[in-house]
Amino acid sequence: MIRRDKTNYYLDIAETVSKRGTCLRRNFGAIIVKNDEIISTGYTGAPRGRENCSDLGFCRREQLNIPRGTRYELCRSVHAEANCIISASRRDMIDSTLYLVGIDVKTGNLVENANSCSMCKRLIINAGIKEVVIRDTYDNYRIIQVADWVENDDSLSNNMGY
Repeated sequence: MIRRDKTNYYLDIAETVSKRGTCLRRNFGAIIVKNDEIISTGYTGAPRGRENCSDLGFCRREQLNIPRGTRYELCRSVHAEANCIISASRRDMIDSTLYLVGIDVKTGNLVENANSCSMCKRLIINAGIKEVVIRDTYDNYRIIQVADWVENDDSLSNNMGY
């Protein structure tokens, strides 16, 4: 029996978390891990008490043909990273790792070139998270040092990195 490496183990858990998502376009799952312990989980969905797009049967951004990576203020959902962060204490997030997996709802495939949006990047920075690991394929992933997001401030450029 071949044992799954620890990084993909955590990404597998984040992928399972994404299955709770309620977005009709892309569902993400996120988990925060520190000292080999899961601190919190989060998935894409409307704020508590509001109807989800999956309940309403439509996505406003899709109706308006809004491209990926833009106009998130029109989205009903709270992103997985944000939900994960608000479920944890900052003390527990300092120097932690956030694992992120995105699934395209229509195809069931992993989201290509997945990344946190600029708002979630700000939340991750302020939470004190050290690195973000993003799944690219079943076995491959990228590790992003959050300090790079601080140094290469995408809010100062026209290219938002999507």
